[in-house]
Amino acid sequence: MLPAMPPRQPVLDPAAAYPRINALRTALDSGDWPECRSVLDAAEPVERTELTMIAFGETGLETFLRGVLTGDPGDGAAGALLGQHLIGAAWRIRTAARSEQVSRERLAAFTEGLEVAERLLVDAAARSPHDPAIWTARLITARGLRLGRSEARRRYDRLAAIDPHHLPGQWQFLQQLCPKSGGVWALAHTFAGETAAAAPPGSFDPVLVAEAHLEHWLEEHGRSAAAGRRYLSAGPVRDELNEAADRSVRHPAFRRTHGWVRVTSTFAMAFALLDDRPAAAALFTALGDLGSDRPWDYLGDPGPTIVKYRKRAGGGGT
Repeated sequence: MLPAMPPRQPVLDPAAAYPRINALRTALDSGDWPECRSVLDAAEPVERTELTMIAFGETGLETFLRGVLTGDPGDGAAGALLGQHLIGAAWRIRTAARSEQVSRERLAAFTEGLEVAERLLVDAAARSPHDPAIWTARLITARGLRLGRSEARRRYDRLAAIDPHHLPGQWQFLQQLCPKSGGVWALAHTFAGETAAAAPPGSFDPVLVAEAHLEHWLEEHGRSAAAGRRYLSAGPVRDELNEAADRSVRHPAFRRTHGWVRVTSTFAMAFALLDDRPAAAALFTALGDLGSDRPWDYLGDPGPTIVKYRKRAGGGGT
């Protein structure tokens, strides 16, 4: 008998679902600013912000993007990209460890790097005050520099006035409201619930409800899947997750636009953890071989973890 084929690993590179990512990467690598603008200008607002955020993980772009801004200081796209690039460079110095585990020298260098990004983004926001990508980046610097909840709320309100359903910025503000960033759970869950309730049917925003509960489980119970099952299976939490999914990924108006993979993957993880196998299986099936690092990295290596829970639920790739 032939051995069973190993289960397929999910494709975690977002470019597999969103071709414009590779188009922008190629244009950035070749220093072709007109092509960069062509890609960004063709994108919907949420997609455009998500595209600028790829600069967070790229290296070697600062000289090119500063050159673009020297030629046109009012280019908001260049400002958002460079801001994200500088934020990413600072965060790599800090690492993803908790503050108490980061050396004083690293924290000082991290803060210095974020201050450079913040100064650039302040100027970018002054020149392009209606650019949601810039305000999303400024929510990250507000959290990293510990500017406080009031300042973060001011920045979020500026963003919401431009686009009240801008998920990249909502994700960043939700992080600010979690206790790890000086917030409290009541504020985080209230924001997630109110944002979900105000969102159009079939939108991505209700995923904030699942995200808030996953953050709550992680912060209060560590990375224990058993603890996650107990927390997420509680009646009110389960009800909130189902209501949010009904308004989002399970609604007929849900669109597979930029961001749909992470949204679907987040709900899949929540239902997989609470052991609602039919709900999880339906979402894994919708994803097929696609997946996202976040939030599965909360449980370890995302690829094998997704395979494990997908197999248990009985949905998706084989």
